[in-house]
Amino acid sequence: MPGLDDTQFRNEFNNLMRAQHPNITRLVGYCYHQGHQRIKYKGEYIFALVEERVLCFEYLQGGSLDKHISDESCGLDWDTRFKIIKGVCLGLNYLHNGAKNPIYHLDLKPANVLLDKNMVPKIGDFGLSRLFPSTQTYITTKIIGTPGYMPPEYIERNEITPKYDVFSLGVIIIRIIAGDEGYFKCAHMSSQEFLEHVLFAGWKP
Repeated sequence: MPGLDDTQFRNEFNNLMRAQHPNITRLVGYCYHQGHQRIKYKGEYIFALVEERVLCFEYLQGGSLDKHISDESCGLDWDTRFKIIKGVCLGLNYLHNGAKNPIYHLDLKPANVLLDKNMVPKIGDFGLSRLFPSTQTYITTKIIGTPGYMPPEYIERNEITPKYDVFSLGVIIIRIIAGDEGYFKCAHMSSQEFLEHVLFAGWKP
């Protein structure tokens, strides 16, 4: 798994072992290997310790959600959009409420929602996730998540709460309904303007 350090790899593995739900990607195997490799360092060849970390997941034929919501006429009918929204909600509810210590995903976005052949969504990519008691707020100095899916309290005060993932979920729902173009149109609308846009701008099936 390139880009993940040991701590992130352990987080990903441990959280996936705990997460067993129809709307969570299923871990089917893993590999952790250490070996020595001859590399050039400061003009000389040395033997360096190389680590290889691999997680193997179920194959999901539908690919990631972001490939299906590029615009309002993306080809998803309204029943499928509702099924995807409901499935992501169920998966996130399981992460937050299905265990003694909730799992905060912290990077929920369309690229991390995978679809099977029946367009059933499954939440994946737990590399940034954390296990937290549900009632606590945490302050972090690290950059976590993806711009556009981060809640205001994190952007302004670096606070991580259970609402972090809920905000990201809301952004995903808007993108599923509106597509990219529709999302950017309504991103800065007030709540009332957004509701009127949904009701009267031709989003009905």
